Amino acid sequence: MSKHKRIAISTGGGDCQGLNAVIRAVVKTARYRYDWSVIGSLDGLAGLIDTTKVRKLDISEVRGLLPKGGTILGTTNKGNPLHFPVEVSGKTKFIDLSDKIVKNFKELLLDVLIMVGGDGTQAIAYELYKKGIPVIGISKTIDNDLMDTDMTFGFSTAVQVAVDAIDRLHTTAESHHRVMIVEVMGRYAGWIALHAGLGGGADIVLIPEIPFDMDVIIEKILQRRNLGGRFSIIVVAEGAYPKGGERIIQKKANSEYDHELLGGVGHWLSREIGKRIDVETRVTVLGYIQRGGTPVAFDRILATRFGTYACELIEKGDYGKLVVLRGEEIKSVELEKAMGKLKMVDPNGQFVRTCESINMCLGRENKLLF
Repeated sequence: MSKHKRIAISTGGGDCQGLNAVIRAVVKTARYRYDWSVIGSLDGLAGLIDTTKVRKLDISEVRGLLPKGGTILGTTNKGNPLHFPVEVSGKTKFIDLSDKIVKNFKELLLDVLIMVGGDGTQAIAYELYKKGIPVIGISKTIDNDLMDTDMTFGFSTAVQVAVDAIDRLHTTAESHHRVMIVEVMGRYAGWIALHAGLGGGADIVLIPEIPFDMDVIIEKILQRRNLGGRFSIIVVAEGAYPKGGERIIQKKANSEYDHELLGGVGHWLSREIGKRIDVETRVTVLGYIQRGGTPVAFDRILATRFGTYACELIEKGDYGKLVVLRGEEIKSVELEKAMGKLKMVDPNGQFVRTCESINMCLGRENKLLF
């Protein structure tokens, strides 16, 4: 039996389905397998900035968490502790709180910090690791755009939510002979749109990796009409943009530590279609619906495996690692090597070829068809 350890766990960035399953797995593995104790840092790393914002996690705290969406610890994608905004004489100043986090980590008598999050969270994790905190990262994002893992939990549920929406929109689109546009999340990667479009039987799928041609889209809608298809379903990723144009954004990034807010391409697309042909269009922006609710079984299982494996890394003293999925196995990679890379859809890869082989329009000329 290894010596008793005190583990802190935080959830950062956007919420997603499966976060509670990770927390549950860490607490149960720590308690039953190793006899360690776990505390939760509330709202990201707020508990290590203000030590009153920590929560003891024992078995009773994680009962019933497996099917629950969100995170009982709270999360945030604002207030990067390495670039933390404070008001000084009426002006916003940014300060680095990493030394304070290191100090509080020691005062809480912690042995290791597990940080669950996407690329931004893991970049912070790596900086804290360089400051001397033993860190284990667990990869998480509904966008499935982290380079070093084959899949992230939350993605499968987000896709299923989108597929359910597309299924429902099919019937109303067919009844009213409309073009239904479904805007989905994913930021700069098209994984959610591509998977949801294929799983939901969409006619047109537009992703950031393939800038779309409006003429091709119009041709596809008219082609369906001429063949007796009096409606069309379009799935568009929030980061998709027209060939020769720019992304539609709601808010620009204020600094290198901020993120621009995407969204609005669905309504833009609806207006452009209306300028070219006489057809009714309707837009559904799924937005945060994709992040909420009960995780599907795959995400519950993957999150549980990630949490358990993180504890195994702690037992080995193998810190500075990110827990990932490779094939059927849970593995780890060095945090340093996982930074600054996004996994994008290959515009000429097998998944795209599958879509175009069944005559799904991706906003470009389909060279696979005779």
